[in-house]
Amino acid sequence: MNQPLVQRERRGPVAVLTFQDPDRLNAMTEAMGRAISEAAAEVAHEDDVRAVVLTGAGRAFSAGGDLDMIERMARDGAADPGGPARQAHRDFMRRFYGLYLSVRDIPQPTVAAMNGAAIGAGCCVALACDLRVAAREAKLGLNFNRLGIHPGMGATWLLPRLVGTARAAELLFTGRLVSGEEAAAMGLANRAVAAEDTLAEALALADEIAACGPIAVRGSKRALAHSEKATLAEQLDFEASEQALCYESEDLQEGLTASRERRAPQFQGK
Repeated sequence: MNQPLVQRERRGPVAVLTFQDPDRLNAMTEAMGRAISEAAAEVAHEDDVRAVVLTGAGRAFSAGGDLDMIERMARDGAADPGGPARQAHRDFMRRFYGLYLSVRDIPQPTVAAMNGAAIGAGCCVALACDLRVAAREAKLGLNFNRLGIHPGMGATWLLPRLVGTARAAELLFTGRLVSGEEAAAMGLANRAVAAEDTLAEALALADEIAACGPIAVRGSKRALAHSEKATLAEQLDFEASEQALCYESEDLQEGLTASRERRAPQFQGK
């Protein structure tokens, strides 16, 4: 039986999704995209999952796009500049992005465990997660321009929101790769750790999230997404609505009781 391109496992309330194509450094193929999209859709409907960790098998998180696919499309494009292939390529790439960026639709917080190289499209998938833990010596970056191709997979939208416009411009224009340690210093990663500790650190972070009230956590994720396009007044309205929902929950009663009793709360997501 063939190994699935994305392996799913549960570690208590945390789901772990692992890219499983180590021989190709977990290249971002169309088949891999379909697999991660299906896994994301499944885990999104599992109410007992409170956080999701995404990582890669072998020595890379993902070394980037499928070069065979890019070369094939480059040949087709060069053979017919401005012809029907241009629109076909645009439509294909837009669908392709959606497969991988489906991780943004997961309602639970997501943590990318960048155990090794996360380059190009592979880095974009990590950027699409809510949090990132990087191996200190891992090579990370958006090398699109070094290949002669425009950035894709949301790179020009995701990156500046994490590191600022000027730093994003430098990384995108030059295609420079940075270490996990440098990535953490600039805000591209939340933290950098020893390579062998990357997954454990990501799981510990996910466990910390899972120990909080799941209704409130999911609401917080929705609020952060809402804030990207909201005024302060609109965001205050959103927060007030989310807090009103929490006032109706058993979780808030448990949280208050646990606080008074000086014990860890046992949230049920109700």
